[in-house]
Amino acid sequence: MSDIETIAVEVVYALPDRQKIIPLLVEPGTTAYQAVMKSGIQQFFPELDLERAPLGIFGQALGTKGLAPAKQYELQAGDRVEIYRPLTADPKEARRRRAAKNAADDAAET
Repeated sequence: MSDIETIAVEVVYALPDRQKIIPLLVEPGTTAYQAVMKSGIQQFFPELDLERAPLGIFGQALGTKGLAPAKQYELQAGDRVEIYRPLTADPKEARRRRAAKNAADDAAET
């Protein structure tokens, strides 16, 4: 048994049709970026550009809202590092389309 203290974390990535959750034991002081690199997740998703992919912890993007960037954020026990994929549609445009469709549906019902 090793004398090195470790903490348990997870690295996750999801596509619409599949996901991968990789549990890891890392040393305290490990950054989110280091954990993603250590996870080997690229063997499951070779298209991932880990240098550019935004990362988050439980839905909070790293490098925003007072959180350190991924290469500086030190993981805590139980953290789940999420790798975010690019949006397929602009959220504002998607809302506009839904609103227009709902308005058209409402008009057709009356």
